[in-house]
Amino acid sequence: MAGQAMIDQGRLLDVLEAEGRLLASVAHAASGDAPVPHCPGWTLGEVVRHVGSVYRVTRGWLAEGRRPDHWQRDPAREQTPAGFFEEGLRALLGELSAHRPGERAATWWPADPTYGFWGRRMAHETLIHRIDVETAAGQDVSEIPEDVALDGIDEALALWFGQKLPMLGLSGTKAGSVAVRTGGHSWLARAGPGETVAWRCSAEEAQRADDIVTGKPAQVYRWLWGRAGPPAVLIRGEQDMAGQLWALMRLATR
Repeated sequence: MAGQAMIDQGRLLDVLEAEGRLLASVAHAASGDAPVPHCPGWTLGEVVRHVGSVYRVTRGWLAEGRRPDHWQRDPAREQTPAGFFEEGLRALLGELSAHRPGERAATWWPADPTYGFWGRRMAHETLIHRIDVETAAGQDVSEIPEDVALDGIDEALALWFGQKLPMLGLSGTKAGSVAVRTGGHSWLARAGPGETVAWRCSAEEAQRADDIVTGKPAQVYRWLWGRAGPPAVLIRGEQDMAGQLWALMRLATR
């Protein structure tokens, strides 16, 4: 069902904490001036500051019950980006851990107005940017557990493709569908001038899509989030609709 994570909310908080620690360890050891391959124009230090800022903005949503007036947050004088990040992570974990996942909270997704939304959102926000700092530092990308990757695929399609793109007024120029199949799960994404929607579907429904994207869960996850190029997955079909999906996801998640 849209809005519901595919894994336990407690697991997602564990992922947030573990991914945050991994990101911080890389940030402490690497140059903050290193460019981020998948985020042109950004440096490693800017990514770390960005995630620390997002943590504080999330707490603002929870405290104020609405979208905060100011999105940008910056480290205090003499505070390093890594220190800023770690301080924000500790505070956010404390806030999320103090509430039940099903407890109501202000969010920007009508399908899930709960604390659980933010636990899931911040887990994947942190994981994606952990990939960014690892690649910027010239390191191999650490493992992404299969269950986490599958949940992230679901969030990417339902939230960013199905919700964020319409919020931005963006849509495809060609109508059609793309099925995403991996790890025993299937999703269908339809795009065109009149609609931008995605949902979990049956294997039979997926077979009828214009294009079908398959691959290992971690690779499909990275592909959807723009952290891996087209060769990371297999595409059956004309590939036009899969290319449009990938391009739209890049716009939604930039």
